Amino acid sequence: MTAALDGWEHTEFTADDRTREVFRRGDGPGVIVIHEIPGITPKVARFANDLVASGFTVAMPSLVGTPGRSVSGLYGTASLLKVCVAREFTHWALQRTSPIIMWLRALAADLHERVGGRGVGAVGMCFSGGFALGMMVDPVMVAPVLSQPSLPFALGKPARHADLNLSPEDAERVAARAADGCEVLGLRFDQDKLVGTRFDSLRALLGDAFIAVDLPSTSKRDHSVLTEQRDEASVQRVIDFLTSKLLA
Repeated sequence: MTAALDGWEHTEFTADDRTREVFRRGDGPGVIVIHEIPGITPKVARFANDLVASGFTVAMPSLVGTPGRSVSGLYGTASLLKVCVAREFTHWALQRTSPIIMWLRALAADLHERVGGRGVGAVGMCFSGGFALGMMVDPVMVAPVLSQPSLPFALGKPARHADLNLSPEDAERVAARAADGCEVLGLRFDQDKLVGTRFDSLRALLGDAFIAVDLPSTSKRDHSVLTEQRDEASVQRVIDFLTSKLLA
């Protein structure tokens, strides 16, 4: 394990016939941090450590890549290819919930059982950005955060750019939870093409329960709001949102 994950407990969690590495640290209410491509990088770990320092128990599952490894071109490409071909992560078909979300829901339930509190939060990023929305089907998820949600990848037809990676049944449940008062925080750079038009879709599905943070893009590379192109105000916005839902 690299220095980026010093102090983290290395465990495994099994559910839905899948076993994954999970890194845990902290005290207080639970928050699941779901990494972006290429994996749990030092900057993802830095963000997770910020949550630990703010009073949360954080669980970080490793879905692809090598935990603690820094970003590089070849590494990023290899992880992207794994995401593209793995059935558990993405569907090229629209209006489908990624199978990995069932595993993440089980992880959230387990974390809540361990630490208690009002419920748990989740922060998804990039390919996992929409996963926190799918986890909202379960009442235990009370603080979903979507950072630059990018699945299904916004290629080709406009419908792909707008899809929320949810089955119609799950979308109905999510909308009902939003109507009952469960708010969703979303963050993106406003010229990020990978996000497509999903923020419009989120507004349509969630109404006033969707809290959108649109950051002005200063470069074509702007994408990772909380990590590689880290915006400090947005990191604090996420901490404040999780605090208001889980700690206040």
